[in-house]
Amino acid sequence: MPLYLTEADVESLFEPADAVPVVEESFRRLAAGDVANQPRLRLPLNDRALALMAAVDLGLGIAGSKTYLAAFIVSLFDGASGACIAVIEANRLGQLRTGAASAVAAKYLARPGARRLGIIGCGFQAETQVQCTRAAVPTIDEVVAYCRTESALEEFCARVDAEPAESNSDAVSQADIVITATTSRDPVLRGDWLRDGTLVCAVGANHPSKRELDDAVLERATFVCCDSLDDARLESGDLIEPVEHGVLDWLEVHELQEVVAGQLPGRQSADDIVVFKSNGLAAWDVAIGAAALERARERGVGASL
Repeated sequence: MPLYLTEADVESLFEPADAVPVVEESFRRLAAGDVANQPRLRLPLNDRALALMAAVDLGLGIAGSKTYLAAFIVSLFDGASGACIAVIEANRLGQLRTGAASAVAAKYLARPGARRLGIIGCGFQAETQVQCTRAAVPTIDEVVAYCRTESALEEFCARVDAEPAESNSDAVSQADIVITATTSRDPVLRGDWLRDGTLVCAVGANHPSKRELDDAVLERATFVCCDSLDDARLESGDLIEPVEHGVLDWLEVHELQEVVAGQLPGRQSADDIVVFKSNGLAAWDVAIGAAALERARERGVGASL
């Protein structure tokens, strides 16, 4: 019988740091060709869209999908029998796997000894971005944050032990790692704000009409990667528009899995500006869903359906 896990169940099973090796290993299986990942499909529904994502992970022996409208659900299937083995409320899982992906990028692409993390955005995804990145890069000893709402900024900084900045540029100008986690349609990060050596992780925009990075960020970058080229060509306004403007070529955009697996060097120099564009993969949802199922079985968490 499938196991049903609620948001509270998931919360009890993971600390943010626990998600980082799960997603890192997912990247390794992607690089090895052991994962088939289906890019997100959006079906219009009034003023919203039903999103559908799916992946088959041969390394785990599990297939699965994530669907969401207002709520998020991950369904897992045994690869051998085809049986449904889990149905998981996946709002928290999505936060964890997205934060973990940026953390993996930071682990492999941040300059050595990175100390300062700057984040723009204090909303749904931002907290796990900070928590997971701190876990992956233990040299970080300062976090500076900015968002437009003063009360939200104060609350966020208190939760994650960060310093508030007065503007976007103040949050990032001295940072070694910059994360953008906003819902903005227009760029919130300008390339001329960045100092040499910065890693930029852009996670907030996953629609061709939305951008968090201006063209100058991509012009200054010596290495640009994403989680999936197939997804990026469909969803990454941060890359699609620079390609249209002649600032970037798709041949210059790599996949993070290549770096994680040692197939491709990422950062060449401590002074390189490096960009990781994250859209979110079903492969990560399957991986962290499988980890949640394993932990739940071990700890007697969840309800059988």
